[in-house]
Formats: sequence, C-alpha cells, structure tokens
Amino acid sequence: MFRSLIFVPGNSSRFVEKAKTLLADIICFDLEDSVPANEKDAARKIIADAFARRQEYSRPVYVRTNSPESGLIAADLKAVVKKGIDGVVIPKVNEADEIAEIKKQLAVLEKERRTGKIALMPSIETAKGVVNAYQIAGADDRINALIFGVFDFLYDMGLDYDERDASGYSYARAKIPVDARAAGIHAIDAIWQKIDDADGLVKEATIARRLGYSGKSIIHPSQIEPVHRVFLPSRYEVEWAKKVVQALGDAMEKGSGRGAVRLEGKMVDAVHYKQAKAILDAAAGER
Repeated sequence: MFRSLIFVPGNSSRFVEKAKTLLADIICFDLEDSVPANEKDAARKIIADAFARRQEYSRPVYVRTNSPESGLIAADLKAVVKKGIDGVVIPKVNEADEIAEIKKQLAVLEKERRTGKIALMPSIETAKGVVNAYQIAGADDRINALIFGVFDFLYDMGLDYDERDASGYSYARAKIPVDARAAGIHAIDAIWQKIDDADGLVKEATIARRLGYSGKSIIHPSQIEPVHRVFLPSRYEVEWAKKVVQALGDAMEKGSGRGAVRLEGKMVDAVHYKQAKAILDAAAGER
C-alpha cells in the first residue's frame, strides 16, 4: 500500500532503530536532505547494518539516495543494496534517461547480491521533472509510484511557499497523479512540514486524495494515523482485494491450488495476495 511513506534520517542510529515499530506503509531511510554532506558515509553504514536485521522490520523498507545530479548515487546504491531492500526513492528526477542509468547500476548489484527485483520511486521536484513526469513514470516496469516534492519544486521555480495559497504549485501537484495514473502507477503527495498541525495535515491529505494521490510523504510518526484515516482504501480497491483473496486463498493459506492465476486479464500471485490482505485489513480499520 502507498498511503504513507515516512522518511527516516539515515544518519541517526536511534531513528533507524525506532523505525522497526512504525506502522507507515513504507519506511524510507534517507541519504539525501536530512543527511549533511560530511555524514553521508556514516549514514550509508547505518542503513547497511539495518538490512542485516531486516527481519525486525515488518513494513517495506526503501532508501532515498541522493539526486542524479549529485554524483553520489553509485556510492549510495553500492552501500545500501542488500538483501531485504524493497525499493529506492530517487530525488529530483528530471528526465527518463536518468532512470535508465540507475537501472543499469541496480541490475548489476541485484545479480551480485541476489536481492531480487528492487522497486523504484522517482521524486518529481523540478519544472523539468514536472514536464517529463509521464515519460519518467513509464521509464521502467520497476517504477511503482511518483513522489511530488513541493519545496524543491518551488525553489526551482523561484517561488516562496505559502500554506494559505497553493497557486504557485497547484498545476504541478495536479499533473503528477494524472501522469502517474496514465502510466499505471501510484502517486504520493509531498510532506506537510508542521508536525504539530494535525488539522492542517488532514486538510492537505484530503486535497491530495481528491487529486488522485494514493498517499502522502510524512516526516514524523504522529502523522501516520491521520494520513491513514484519510487514505482509506476505495471501494474499487476493496472489491479487487476480495477477488484476489478468493482466487488465491487456498494456495496461500492451505498450500493447495495454483500459486498464480489470471484475474481480469492480469496475472496475480503471492505479492498481490499480501497486498490484497493489507487492503482488506486497512478497510476494516486494523492498521
């Protein structure tokens, strides 16, 4: 599920450890904005060490690398691509060609370290990225969502942030989920910076859902529950989940029947079954 993606500073062993208890849909260890330049190496080691205890994290675990323009992605990936990593968030993606280069690096590491296929989430944070969002979303089949980065987008545009006036970023914010949906993937909205303003968070998350976002990026554990409350599974998602559970229930629960079946023209298997169960649990208010 994509209701919440929480960024955890990768240079803090305490926060990385605490992330084991978080119930966000995706835990994302950060190597970019929250990590000063002189602490990048230390953060890479902390994150790599965390993957040695991956079984202690119950949620999908991603890592946000530095941007393609930083020249640091190769070192980031080499350090953190370990067994247990579920995905990588790439910040400030401007065009689809950048994804192609990252894919090459990932493919080599996946083979060397036998990690399985790693998902990618490009983050759209510049004017160029907004213009190219649809091409970026469809650049590779491992891409499962786009993320909107509002503050870097405003910086790129030379605009100030005003929480009372969204006109400066309203076009970009509305375009990204349309491009993502057209490419068959999800979109995750930008962070809400005011940690103590739960009402503001709920208002922003509600707008994001109406725009077509599947969830929201967050920066504090207190934001998980309000965001999950807003992004309850839709009726369509619940209906799909019920069909998947019905189609695969015997195989997954009893070990009998087929482990992959065709449903509405697409193959579904164990990964889809786990996703379907999570949707039904969320709809029932269990998480």
